[in-house]
Amino acid sequence: MSTSGAQAAAFFREVARTRTVWRVRNDDGCPIPVSSSGHPTFPYWSSETRAQRAAQLWGPQFRAVSMPLDHWRSAALSDLAEEDIRLGINWSGQRLTGWDFTVSEVVNRLLHALGEPPYDR
Repeated sequence: MSTSGAQAAAFFREVARTRTVWRVRNDDGCPIPVSSSGHPTFPYWSSETRAQRAAQLWGPQFRAVSMPLDHWRSAALSDLAEEDIRLGINWSGQRLTGWDFTVSEVVNRLLHALGEPPYDR
């Protein structure tokens, strides 16, 4: 498995266990970089440590912020789906790279990790 694949697998495992997702933000909001696939992508991490590493790479004005899984599922993901923004999962390394997914792909993988039925959207 590639490093990006291992990071993505860890994301779903860890989020299912902790029921928390992490993002990086500053006072102006969260960065939405263009991923290697060419799409605007909102990155999320499965732990505070992972998100803090990303915040340090983006600069001192950034910080790691947690979000309860239920809120992420009910509010944030639907907003991102409406805006057609992909999700970066546990991006890592000096250039913060990794896989990005559509919202429905993330929801299906998360439901599998949680042992819930598939998402039909």
